[in-house]
Amino acid sequence: MLVKTYGYAVHGINATKVTVEVSVDIGVNFFMVGLPDNAVKESQQRIDSALKQIGYRIPGKAITVNLAPADIRKEGSAYDLSIAIGILGASAQMKADSISDYVIMGELALDGTIRPIKGALPISITALKDGFKGIILPEENSTEAAVVKDLKVFYAKNIQEVIHFFDQDRPLPQAKVDLDEAFLKPANDLAFDFSDVKGQENIKRAMEIAAAGGHNVILIGPPGAGKTMLSKRLPSILPPLTFEEALETTKIHSVATRGGVKTKGLITQRPFRAPHHTISDIALVGGGNNPQPGEISLAHNGVLFLDELPEFKRTVLEVMRQPIEDRVVSISRAKMSVEYPASFMLIASMNPCPCGYYNHPEKDCVCGPGIVQKYLNKISGPLLDRIDLHIEVTPVPFSELSKQQNQEKSADIRDRVVKARQIQSLRFKKEKQIHCNAQMRSVDLKKHCTLNESGSSLLKSAMERLGLSARAYDRILKVARTIADLDASENIEANHIAEAIQYRSLDRDGWAGN
Repeated sequence: MLVKTYGYAVHGINATKVTVEVSVDIGVNFFMVGLPDNAVKESQQRIDSALKQIGYRIPGKAITVNLAPADIRKEGSAYDLSIAIGILGASAQMKADSISDYVIMGELALDGTIRPIKGALPISITALKDGFKGIILPEENSTEAAVVKDLKVFYAKNIQEVIHFFDQDRPLPQAKVDLDEAFLKPANDLAFDFSDVKGQENIKRAMEIAAAGGHNVILIGPPGAGKTMLSKRLPSILPPLTFEEALETTKIHSVATRGGVKTKGLITQRPFRAPHHTISDIALVGGGNNPQPGEISLAHNGVLFLDELPEFKRTVLEVMRQPIEDRVVSISRAKMSVEYPASFMLIASMNPCPCGYYNHPEKDCVCGPGIVQKYLNKISGPLLDRIDLHIEVTPVPFSELSKQQNQEKSADIRDRVVKARQIQSLRFKKEKQIHCNAQMRSVDLKKHCTLNESGSSLLKSAMERLGLSARAYDRILKVARTIADLDASENIEANHIAEAIQYRSLDRDGWAGN
């Protein structure tokens, strides 16, 4: 007898339907074909033990399991439940009338318990498009999958519950998510707030500009000046995620974690990733034998914070250059090629020298001749060119620290940021891939960043005096456009250009004091 069940293979953040064909015939053999990896092949032993625990068995006949299409590699243990139900149906140990109406996925423990899988959200999204009546998943993945409207998401704790669902019409619990409630959580319910920061008004202004336009930032200053403190508070002034952004962000985290997204089934706050400087290039950008998203993809639609930037290996930093520009990571292997979104804000911090006190107003630098330049050369020019705002962070004097006056709250700054983003949403409403000023292309700059005579003259003078590149020219225009949006100005004025230039004036020579 031949029975078909259905599962999905996840590649990148997309899912491909896999038909699990199970045939039981005369003979004594067990064959599994369709390009399965070792984890899939080992399912026979897990299924055999799980079925024995509940009074069923793998029949002593010729069993052939085909995972189609056969040219796509099947990886992981998520097909255990599909194969087990197919075997029971094909051997007439249970009714198989409605099995093909559902997607069935889960890893089996030896006692029949169903363990969570990766990629439940992209699987459920594709299952709805493919017209399935519903999907049966482990309980841990159910909330995440239930984000998809119009798809019935059932969950089970063990295989016996699934068997009874098909064989005895016993209902399975159905997962539901209130998407409206998921987005009602106030955005200011965060651990860090800008009201904690004393002084540093110019730095707060720069961070507001960065948040309003989605710009990359590098903070340069001595230890204890507040670089990390300011960076950790940036998410508190970013605009809330839209539903489309939340869905795409959740898909990435879904394929990266086996337990699924537990909180409301949907990521509703912008990610903040802060990897240690010992991270490898594969862990940062993604990859491996079985490609997985890296930190830059997990920071998609959020913030990637690299503290002590020169301490990262140079190869690690250089692999970020293409993703920063293209906002996508392409991972190519001999047998496959996958893409992960990587539209993130890069926030980096560093000391001006190895000891940290170069140009400090009170402490002396102990670094020898040439050491400062060698330290700065760890950051390549092309990478630095891709960072929009270069900000010098100076120590906060005691007079500022001891003030008791209230500082501006993140909620107030965020209101201005949201208004600026709304202007950009209207500007780019016909562009599917552009959501903020930092994502503008050359053709968009010509359309939306025209300068008057005084602004053009000022920018020309700065380009010649600072020796800036063509990419730096584009970055200045993007930042100036954001500053104008914060001022609700339709045109970019000379004062907007002047402020934008200020954030590019700290080049290498400026740091080294030459």
